[in-house]
Amino acid sequence: MTPAAMPAQRSLLWLLLAVTLIWFSNLEYRKLVRPDEGRYAEIPREMAVSGDWLTPRLNGIKYFEKPPLQYWATAAAYTMFGEHHWTARLWPALTGWLGLLLVFFAGRRLFGNVAGFYSAVVLAGSPLYALVAHVNTLDMGVTFFMTAVLLAFLLAQHAAATPRENRTWMHVAWAAAALAVLSKGLIGVVLPAAALVVYSLVQRDFALWKRLHLASGVALFLLIAAPWFVAVSIANPEFPRFFFVHEHFERFLTTVHKRDQPWWYFVPILAAGVLPWLVTMGDAAARAWRANDEPHAFQPQRFLLVWAGAIFVFFSVSSSKLPSYIVPIFPALALLAGKWLTVLNVKAAFLDHGKTFAWHLAPAAAVAGVALVAAPQAVQLASDEVPAVLYQNYVPWLIAAAAVALAGIGYAIYAAWRARITAAVVAAGFTSLLAAQLGLTGHEALSPASSAYHLVKQIEPHLKPGVPFYSVGTYEQTLPFYIKRPVTLVAFRDELSFGLEQEPRLWVPDYPAFERAWRGHRYALALMTPQTYAQFAGAGLPMQLIARDTRRVVVKTPGASG
Repeated sequence: MTPAAMPAQRSLLWLLLAVTLIWFSNLEYRKLVRPDEGRYAEIPREMAVSGDWLTPRLNGIKYFEKPPLQYWATAAAYTMFGEHHWTARLWPALTGWLGLLLVFFAGRRLFGNVAGFYSAVVLAGSPLYALVAHVNTLDMGVTFFMTAVLLAFLLAQHAAATPRENRTWMHVAWAAAALAVLSKGLIGVVLPAAALVVYSLVQRDFALWKRLHLASGVALFLLIAAPWFVAVSIANPEFPRFFFVHEHFERFLTTVHKRDQPWWYFVPILAAGVLPWLVTMGDAAARAWRANDEPHAFQPQRFLLVWAGAIFVFFSVSSSKLPSYIVPIFPALALLAGKWLTVLNVKAAFLDHGKTFAWHLAPAAAVAGVALVAAPQAVQLASDEVPAVLYQNYVPWLIAAAAVALAGIGYAIYAAWRARITAAVVAAGFTSLLAAQLGLTGHEALSPASSAYHLVKQIEPHLKPGVPFYSVGTYEQTLPFYIKRPVTLVAFRDELSFGLEQEPRLWVPDYPAFERAWRGHRYALALMTPQTYAQFAGAGLPMQLIARDTRRVVVKTPGASG
């Protein structure tokens, strides 16, 4: 390896600082958007306010769809730093950033210093990974802990690992699996187990099962993961059936959550999500399958490929699909790409491998060019709910993101052609991350149609302590976070159905019951869709409109001053 193969230590520190600043720069700037960001900001807020860290509640209603680790982390951030956009998003952003360091560390141990550096840059410059890390969902947290499972397992099973290292790293893997389960459920252990089974069958390597430290590992896993599940089940006897059966088996096998998509749904998402590394990753995957690091020994490259393939297939056959579900495969693919880029770096000056990498980057440059030309056409997506003026405000951000990507990939192609692989990798990864952040930051232009923040600003003078606030025929996920209290649902249950079955007193089941309650209040507020407002107004229900936007209307009882 030549001395110029990777940046010097001081340059590495400057790169890390730059990535860190870009990574955390926009957490506070953007308003929370519906539905996930509102949901996963509000559950920990209610946890922190109530002091009940055992039973998760959304809008004051029992909510058992997911385990509590991210809720706990976010509630702790609220307690220490206050309720802000950045504290609501801190856990996914932090775990995403730590994931880069984890890949850097493990890549160096497994494949060498340069491979670790390249792998981290590839992961940071994978747009879907960067975007998911900056949106308040549970997917980045579980990705981090599953990545810890994967990398600890690889370090434990590596041919050079001593018995002590094997034991230590396997215990780290078992602990990480427990935290993955506490992050998003049984996939935290089922998917790593599936990858292990597939690898064992494909490789005909069953000896590694003797090196899993099953007895002590399972004990450690249960010590970390089990206490909350036992405690919440004792406090809420209805929990086990809903969580383990409905939220796992029924979600996977049926379309109960209405997220069914065709089997190929994740193919274009993966392709777009790893730009500009798509061709490089494909090449790296093919070479990884053929690689034979050491005959009759554990094959880390092949296991990385099996890991990515098993998770991808699992979610492809599932009846519930969302784009962020496949993010746990990105660190594995980044490591494979980093390993292959290291080979390119060594051979670039002698065998025209630099030009090979330049051609790998060409499709990403073409996509960036098309995006730059097409960006102004985003206004064509306008609708009654998201008017054209909002898209017009978004267009400059899209143009800037596409221009940055095109310039960065263009320079990377030039550098690769000149056999400067490290410069090409850094340019492509850095500008891809910056472009993703620009596009995401600009999404704030659409927030008047996707967040309750602006609506709440209109009604702040009317928000009085203890005043009833109804949500009629709809539930705006970001509203409770901004008004700092739950609302009373009217004729709407959706994902809160199970909780309302346990505590039916917490909602109003139909419109006639709401009308009776409304007429009996001296002062009350209600949110509804414009269509529902027109329906009630036509029926003569006394209401005074105090705020509205393209999606929602807020009214109060007429003549009331609070």
